[in-house]
Amino acid sequence: MSLMTTYNPLPIAFTHGEGVYLFDETGKKYLDGLAGIAVNCLGYNHPALTAAVQDQAAKIMHCSNAFTIPLQIECAEKVVQLSGMDSAFFCSTGAEANECMIKIARLYGRQKEIAEPVVIVMEDAFHGRTMATLSASGSRKVQAGFEPLVQGFARAPYDDLEAIRTIAKNNPNVVAIMCEPLQGEGGMRVPDSDYLPGLRQICDEHDWLLMLDEIQSGVGRTGKMFAFQHYDFTPDVMSLAKALGGGVPMGACVAAGKAASLMQPGNHGSTFGGNPLASRAALTVLETIERDNLLANVERVGGYFKQQLQQHIAPLDGVVDIRGQGLWLGVEMQELARPLQLKAVEAGIIFNIAREKILRFAPPLILQEEHVDQIIKVLRELI
Repeated sequence: MSLMTTYNPLPIAFTHGEGVYLFDETGKKYLDGLAGIAVNCLGYNHPALTAAVQDQAAKIMHCSNAFTIPLQIECAEKVVQLSGMDSAFFCSTGAEANECMIKIARLYGRQKEIAEPVVIVMEDAFHGRTMATLSASGSRKVQAGFEPLVQGFARAPYDDLEAIRTIAKNNPNVVAIMCEPLQGEGGMRVPDSDYLPGLRQICDEHDWLLMLDEIQSGVGRTGKMFAFQHYDFTPDVMSLAKALGGGVPMGACVAAGKAASLMQPGNHGSTFGGNPLASRAALTVLETIERDNLLANVERVGGYFKQQLQQHIAPLDGVVDIRGQGLWLGVEMQELARPLQLKAVEAGIIFNIAREKILRFAPPLILQEEHVDQIIKVLRELI
């Protein structure tokens, strides 16, 4: 086989999609409860995004960041306006965005004359597969075989403020906390309501940066444009990707206040980041979410989805827990979930698995109640 064996894909190839549905080579129809792992936020063949990409592709797709890219500037202004932050750097992937975030933390530490700056990261976190981001992740499965890992990270249990305070007392080199507002790969974990505001308070007390990995939780997934907006604070740095380009590779590292101007020419870069095609796609995604009031849709349909899971799926034998927020939901099973996933695919329902036993749903933000009913019906029968 010509492809490296980095994946273990299902033997299904999709030819096209429409709305929340995908179609394979035989013409079979599937309800997509995954959206390319939280990427295809507007579903498939969305008129606004399709038209924008086609129009831009006919003009110019890529030039270089050695030149001014007006669409990139416009996209940055939109991200800043929506987030209340100050500046944005564009790249192509979430791992790149997190690399930028880690580099900002190190620049911040050096500015404070800390020779070996440390970033607090969380157990069970997932931040990417580059050397720095897998080192920051809390998964031995992701790290195994790639030692020696990048140094400069201190690990704490997720959703445990006392553990952070203990590290603060014992490690004078800490400069930042890097955290997911909700843990996706870590098991669809939603922290207590005081956890993220507590992290903000600790960072303020110690003059640290609060850096949020919103690669999956951002761009409408939880019912707010960014998950931190469920609270009354702003992070110093935030990473975005996945849904940002609606299927076109696009990532961003967004910064505020003292973190916003740390990067200077020569400190960082990305060949493809923020090129005209990606910027046009991201701008269209953000404008469409606003124009079509999709955040309200996520709140409504996500609430309905969770309620239906709790009512019809939670009582079934073999189901341990239902958790999540917005249109990002998990069903924890007692047994390995792979066989159930395969049966669901046969029945025309797509989702993926986190931590081997958790069914994870991250459908397009355009999902409606009747689509939820389809998913619930199949899940109930299969379980």
